[in-house]
Amino acid sequence: MKILQTPVRFHPFIGGVENYVYNLSRELVGLGHEVTVLCANETKSEREELLDGIRVRRLPYIGKIANTNITPGLPIEILREDFDLIHAHLPTPWSADWSAIVAKIRRRPLILTYHNDIVGSGFASRVAHLYNHTALKFLLKQADKILITQPKYLKSSPYLKGYEDKVVVIPVGVDVERFRPMHSDKLNNSIFFLSILDEFHRYKGLDQLLRALAFVKEKIPDVRLIVGGGGDLLEHYRRLSEGLGLEENVEFLGRVSDDMLGNYYNRCAIFVLPSVSRAQEGFGMVLLEAMACGKPVVCTDIVGVADEVKAEGAGLIVEPSNVNQLAEAISHLLQNESIAQKMGEVGRRLVEERYSWEKVARRVEEVYEELI
Repeated sequence: MKILQTPVRFHPFIGGVENYVYNLSRELVGLGHEVTVLCANETKSEREELLDGIRVRRLPYIGKIANTNITPGLPIEILREDFDLIHAHLPTPWSADWSAIVAKIRRRPLILTYHNDIVGSGFASRVAHLYNHTALKFLLKQADKILITQPKYLKSSPYLKGYEDKVVVIPVGVDVERFRPMHSDKLNNSIFFLSILDEFHRYKGLDQLLRALAFVKEKIPDVRLIVGGGGDLLEHYRRLSEGLGLEENVEFLGRVSDDMLGNYYNRCAIFVLPSVSRAQEGFGMVLLEAMACGKPVVCTDIVGVADEVKAEGAGLIVEPSNVNQLAEAISHLLQNESIAQKMGEVGRRLVEERYSWEKVARRVEEVYEELI
């Protein structure tokens, strides 16, 4: 099967959608399919290359609108490709919209992974509103199947109503070989947080985590927060931590390399993802990575895997933007090491049984084969 993936960006660019497309494509190649990725050349890599068996073609772009790279040559390049189906991705449009148009022209199936709603603030909010009430309707109507990573989207998204017959729930996965428990020097009373630190990822809740840390510090003076990720808001978060008197308790790593990521997961005591926006939070792939490394997690109830974390006992769930509740959950796990260790063991078993990329790819393959 010849599969064309059209994310707006691709590995080595760091982001949830980029990781999703990379890992899914790699597994599909392993299942014997030909996968081509057509994307913007952000990270300035080779224009065309073979990456883990994935043919990657990167196109020049003229700028961005609301975090979406505008690649003028995309429509022609999609038309030139030989494919059996197109797999497009939201919340960044343009690539998905042109994929829908070409799929209709070429009479090929279109699969859309709807990672989350398109929202924004300021000018981006106006662009999102216009798109959601115009082009999005055509895209959802044109899609033969719509993949969502958590069933909650059917209730929370106002845009998926009426398309339930097309929707298939398939979660994201995790590389259980790359992310695994390792022998490393654990930092006592340490918390790990990982995200891109820009305006579009503010919903990950680092502001709330820093404010919660100030309360945790009153009980655990040597508590330490390790923040992985870079972006335009890095200095904002530095100033916020200083204003809260946390200069000695917070370390900003900047961008974490792929080679070092597993080490940071393994060195922390707990991992925290306090996302605040149900519309913007996709699934919380970093939670799966932390759980695969045997770490207990704290997250809000809007994260995709939150229900299973709670049901299986792999961590603690808190309400979005509830700083006091977040501080209590963090303090509880840091002060009860035996409970935290058991939760970490449960989390590892959970991802092995349900969230390996191989299992996810086979479920996506079934959707493809049904359409072909």
